[in-house]
Amino acid sequence: MKKNLIKGVSICILSASLFSGCASKISGGQEKELASYKAKGLYVEEKSIGGAAALGILPGGGSFYTRQYGLGIANLCLWPISILWDPVSGVWGAESINYYATKEKVEKDKSTKITNLERELEDGKIDSSTFIKQKRQVEDFYNTNL
Repeated sequence: MKKNLIKGVSICILSASLFSGCASKISGGQEKELASYKAKGLYVEEKSIGGAAALGILPGGGSFYTRQYGLGIANLCLWPISILWDPVSGVWGAESINYYATKEKVEKDKSTKITNLERELEDGKIDSSTFIKQKRQVEDFYNTNL
């Protein structure tokens, strides 16, 4: 009976790990970039960091909340031991989701502003020196100065 339980849990963990990657923390450079976006008011919080940590106490909750379904299944199988790492895994997953959501929004906003400036230049509403100056301001604002 005990061997079957161990075998079942092992198969569950192996299957879950094959179908998903483990949660990984965003890199130091990404953390600095995200901090710069936060300072400029550009941060997008798609997933709550605190919510991900709190849900990590539930069986697989932090992983499921951050769309890491395979890892969530593994943590579900290993509950209550997974309480030791799933809150951290949830936080890392939420940080990653928020980082990429912020990057996507920043790129879209920057592109839209530059496109609008180009249209104003083409329509003769601004001259080329004004275009260059305003484009530089847009690029400086969205630059993270890494």
